[in-house]
Amino acid sequence: MTIPAPHTPDAGSVVMYSTTWCGYCQRLKKQLTSEGIGYTEVDIEQDASVIPFIEQVNDGNWVVPTVVFPDGSSATNPSLAQVKERIGA
Repeated sequence: MTIPAPHTPDAGSVVMYSTTWCGYCQRLKKQLTSEGIGYTEVDIEQDASVIPFIEQVNDGNWVVPTVVFPDGSSATNPSLAQVKERIGA
C-alpha cells in the first residue's frame, strides 16, 4: 500500500520533514530562505503521524530532510539546485 504525502505544498514551495538537530535540514532551510523559496517545516519528532510516509520513501528509514514537492513527489536530502529544478524556480 502506498502512503500519500501527509502534506502537499502549494506551487513554488515545498514541505520539508526534518528534526531540530539535523545539520542537513538547517543548511537546506537557510538556502531556501536565502533564495526566497517558501517551505513548510514538519518536525518528525513532534508529529509522529508522518513517520510511515518517511519510512516508505526512505526504504524503512527515518531520513531527513525529506522534501515533498507540489506534484506529490519527494526527494531525500536534495540540493538547492534539485529543489529549484523540481519547483521550476
